[in-house]
Amino acid sequence: MPRYHSPYASSFSFGPGPISTALKLLIGVNVALFFAMIIPSVGEFLIAFLGLRPSRVLEQFWLWQLGTYMFIHGGLFHILFNMLALWMFGTELEHIWGTRFFLKFYFVTGAGAGLLTVLFSLLPFAFARQLYGSVIIGASGAIYGLLLAYALYFPDRPIYMWFVFPIPAKIFVLIMGAIAFYSSIFEAGGGIASATHLGGIAVGYAYLKQIGSNPWSEVKYRYLKWKINRVRKKFDVYSGGRADDWDRRVH
Repeated sequence: MPRYHSPYASSFSFGPGPISTALKLLIGVNVALFFAMIIPSVGEFLIAFLGLRPSRVLEQFWLWQLGTYMFIHGGLFHILFNMLALWMFGTELEHIWGTRFFLKFYFVTGAGAGLLTVLFSLLPFAFARQLYGSVIIGASGAIYGLLLAYALYFPDRPIYMWFVFPIPAKIFVLIMGAIAFYSSIFEAGGGIASATHLGGIAVGYAYLKQIGSNPWSEVKYRYLKWKINRVRKKFDVYSGGRADDWDRRVH
C-alpha cells in the first residue's frame, strides 16, 4: 500500500486522502452489483449478461461485455482488494490528471484489457483456448492499468506488498506483471484472470504512449501541472480580478 504525505502535515498518514465523487460512483456501482449477486437468480443473470465471455462477444456480438465485466465480482476478497486498490492508487492519479482524464484512462484500460483477452482466447494454445468459453469478471484489468500509471509517476514510492514488505512502485509492478505472465501460460485455469491483468498493463502503457512520443511526456506534463496547482492552493494564489479588489491578498 502506498503511504501519502500531505503538504499540510508533518507526518505520514494511511491512505491517499478522501474519496472523490467519481471514485464514490465507481465503487458504489461495483458494491451495489456485488450485493445484487447475492440473490441467486439475479447473480446468475448478471454474470451471464454482464460478465465477459469471449465466445459470446465473437459469435453473438455482445460487445457491451467488454466494459460491463469490470463491475462484476465473484467474491468478497475479490471486490475488497480491487476497490481498495482503486481508492489507494486511483485517488492520487485523479488528483494529478483530473476527473475526466482519469475516468477515460480507467475505462479505456479496462475495456482494452477485455478486448485483448478476447483476442488472446483465439491463440492456438491450450492455455489460451480455455478462455474462449470462460467468463471473466472483475475490475482487475483497469486496476493493473492504474498500477502501471502509478509506477510511472511515483517509481520510488514504497508499496507494501501483502501489507508487509515495502518495495518501490516500479519493482512492484514488474513483479505483478511477471506473476500475471507466468500464470497466464503455465498455471492451469490461472490464465483467465492473468491474461486480463497483462492486458491492463499493456493497454495502460500504450494509451499513455500514444498521447506523446513516449509515456513519460504525458507523465511529466500531468505531474508538473499537479504540483503547480498544489502550490497555488497552498499559498492561496488568486488569478485575475479587478483593479478595485483592494482586499484580495496572496499569503
